[in-house]
Amino acid sequence: QDFSKSIAAFVDDLGQKMDDVCLVTLTEFGRTAKENGNGGTDHGHGSVMLVLGNSVRGKQVVSHWKSLAVENLFEGRDVPVTTDFRDVWRELLSKHLSVKNLDLVFPGFQGSTTPGLFKA
Repeated sequence: QDFSKSIAAFVDDLGQKMDDVCLVTLTEFGRTAKENGNGGTDHGHGSVMLVLGNSVRGKQVVSHWKSLAVENLFEGRDVPVTTDFRDVWRELLSKHLSVKNLDLVFPGFQGSTTPGLFKA
């Protein structure tokens, strides 16, 4: 609740300036599908990113999600990665910030897909 209220306050404060802003949240910790030994779901594999801004094509989930059935989990325990975070960042950098040479940011990474998060 604190997280969502903080983001809402940020967007409200910026108002129309959100045309120039793209907020991305993510965690470096992947998630397990079930509680781990510490009583949490951290130290897993896949996770989630939130992308917010007036240039973002919102109200969508970008994923090739199946389910949390054991056969769909990474190593039988972790939420699987369905979208490479670098694909999201490449699209953000090129479409929102007009970066031309993405190889400088992610050397050697060609990208596997364009998630389609940003308006043309």
